[in-house]
Amino acid sequence: MARLNVSPTRMVLQELTRRLATAKRGHKLLKDKQDELMRNFIVAIRKNMSLRDQVEEALSESFKDFMLASAVMNPERLEQAVSFSKFRVEAEVEESNMMSVHVPQITFHQVPLPGFEPKTAQDGVEGLAAESALQPTGQSYGYAQTTVDLDEAISSLQDTMDLLLELAELEKVCQLLAADIESTRRRVNALEYRTIPDLEETITYIRMKLDENERATITRLMKVKDMISEEGAL
Repeated sequence: MARLNVSPTRMVLQELTRRLATAKRGHKLLKDKQDELMRNFIVAIRKNMSLRDQVEEALSESFKDFMLASAVMNPERLEQAVSFSKFRVEAEVEESNMMSVHVPQITFHQVPLPGFEPKTAQDGVEGLAAESALQPTGQSYGYAQTTVDLDEAISSLQDTMDLLLELAELEKVCQLLAADIESTRRRVNALEYRTIPDLEETITYIRMKLDENERATITRLMKVKDMISEEGAL
């Protein structure tokens, strides 16, 4: 604690008293915000850990199937089979307010690449039915030069994509919450351990000085009164 370098006057005392009340109110609000951020952060972290385990397990199975496929297939044919896709992923990002933290809400869409989109609604239904009879949905290769392991690996990766994108969104939310919690914690500590104690010590000092000056004034007045009384007696 350190006393502020101010003049011990009543005006300064009133100003510091108002500042102390504001600091205490701000400390309470920031403390409540910190507690709520911590609660949201813990919920997000737990969900993140659960989702990460699901993604890692699904990716592990996909990689096993892909390794089996790569062990059987010709490397050039394998590379050719996985070099093209029928879809591209587009992201639509919106923001939501979570305790003054702007966290992203990401919506992902699969958009057909040129040449793979259905021409009409009826053509789209017939095209999907014909495609499903020849090759797995969403894949740009047929069965002739590929193995079942590759089909299962690609299908598993497509199923995992939604979880993987959700995990990316959740990771960003956790990162933003952690940064704001750290910033809020520093402000709470600054108010709790520096600003408020300094103001309280300064206010105590000013009150002591004002009381001392008041006692000194009363003593002088009593001394002057005694002197006047003595002169009147003479």
